[in-house]
Amino acid sequence: MPSPTALCTRIDDVLDRIDGAAGRGGRTAQDVTILLATKTRTPAEIVAAVAGFRERGRSVVVGENRAQEIAKFEDPALAALDLEKHFIGRLQTNKAKDAVAFASVIHSLDRDELLDAIERRAALAGVHRDVYVQVNTSGEESKGGYAPTIDAVGAALERIGASEHLRAVGLMTIGAHTQDELAVRASLSGLRVLRDELAVPEVDGLSMGMSGDLEVAVEEGATIVRLGTAVFGTRQG
Repeated sequence: MPSPTALCTRIDDVLDRIDGAAGRGGRTAQDVTILLATKTRTPAEIVAAVAGFRERGRSVVVGENRAQEIAKFEDPALAALDLEKHFIGRLQTNKAKDAVAFASVIHSLDRDELLDAIERRAALAGVHRDVYVQVNTSGEESKGGYAPTIDAVGAALERIGASEHLRAVGLMTIGAHTQDELAVRASLSGLRVLRDELAVPEVDGLSMGMSGDLEVAVEEGATIVRLGTAVFGTRQG
């Protein structure tokens, strides 16, 4: 558990980074939703971080990467916060049921097989879920996602549009894994360009940017950034 002073310092730093990047991009900080990536974090850590942002007048949502960690959100203190919950990790089809039960928004819809599994589980549960279509804008083989083309992503959006329980609200990507800022920027700006070329009014969200590249992501139009170590400190597991 990080010290309260260290946590406050990191939160202030994150807000300064977002505010500065939003200004450079001709936007306001309110245009950017902060998502706390809660992988390996304890309920106490999450509660403290949420309180820190709320004390500064900023709202946050939470996102879990691992289906096996969802149960921690049943902690009474954490449940009492009434947080909007997202699922942001790579998802196996046999875990679609867990993600649908946990999250109102799923970011990692990266293939047709998973799309169909999430739709089936949402139908069985009698719920509707918002989804982001994951796009592999960096071309790295280690990453999931649809090809960054109008044809590939457009077909996924049509498939979602034909479903009864899913609604596409945006596109998601993970920035290029490199120290080359130009390559990182290209992988993030590419998502914005693709969204604009698709020109589907209701699909306007851009889930991109993490602790290391959040300024570039915000400058390039991110509407939601996924932050873990920048807020909580170095992960232990």
